[in-house]
Amino acid sequence: MELNNIKGITFAPFANKGVLSKKDAFKSLDALRERTPANFIMLVPNGLQATAHSEIIRYDTEATMSDSELVQIIRYAKRLGFNVGLKPTVNCKDGTWRAYISFFEDDIPNEPNWKNWFESYTEFQLHYAEIAKAEGVDLFCCGCEMVMTETHEDEWRMLIRKLRRVYNGILTYNADKYQEDHVKWWDALDAISSSGYYPLGVWDKELARIKGVVDKYNLPFFFSEVGCMSMTGSSSMPHDWSRRSPANAKEQERWYEAMFFAVTRNPWIIGEVLWCWSATPYALKKAAVDWGYDIFGKPAENTVVRYFSK
Repeated sequence: MELNNIKGITFAPFANKGVLSKKDAFKSLDALRERTPANFIMLVPNGLQATAHSEIIRYDTEATMSDSELVQIIRYAKRLGFNVGLKPTVNCKDGTWRAYISFFEDDIPNEPNWKNWFESYTEFQLHYAEIAKAEGVDLFCCGCEMVMTETHEDEWRMLIRKLRRVYNGILTYNADKYQEDHVKWWDALDAISSSGYYPLGVWDKELARIKGVVDKYNLPFFFSEVGCMSMTGSSSMPHDWSRRSPANAKEQERWYEAMFFAVTRNPWIIGEVLWCWSATPYALKKAAVDWGYDIFGKPAENTVVRYFSK
């Protein structure tokens, strides 16, 4: 895979065990292939820790797709002609956003600490890097929106070195929105990527800021997550997955139009990976009343097809 013209969609993020082995998942991936010109899918295995201050990350529970079904869906996606990315991502069981994962900077006896957490996180990442290597996965993303961990530069650089001993494909990290210029270890990776959940009206300003980071490190850049829910008010806070208001597919469509308009005027951006396309989508006739991030059957899907076709 060459790092250019990424027209991607995140498929079945955080799928529970068993979801990707069902016929619906394969039918949904078929629909993604048939309905869009996407050339890349991102798969997101779920790692789970109890709270933001827990040291142990589990990826062997019912909350995480099994290795066998992950391998099966990777192989099927490749048969359909997709390039495939793998982004093992940590979540907190109590609902705390992963950006808040943190510990005391100085170790305190009998308290959780950074050392133990990074050991568990490294094991989690290396497990999926082995799968990525074995299955010829095109791109591996070694973290997502881990804001409070990012100052631990030495630990991240060590993790990346260990990943490179296992996986020889493209390595990146998914910074959070507004955080692209805070990560100091981009030079250890092959690409800069981030979550593009920027509200309407700020795209030009934020892209100019990101361009400064790209120029500094002389690396390719893409949005490894970008999307907006289809509900009233979501275009002003597209990152807020907890928001609940009436379904509004037109607002999602307006946001996608603005995002693509801004991105396509900046040719240094090599692509985007949209969030998202479910393994078991709603019935097509219910698309108008769905308020989530999915684009299936909504006006935003037409926008995606139009821009991805260019």
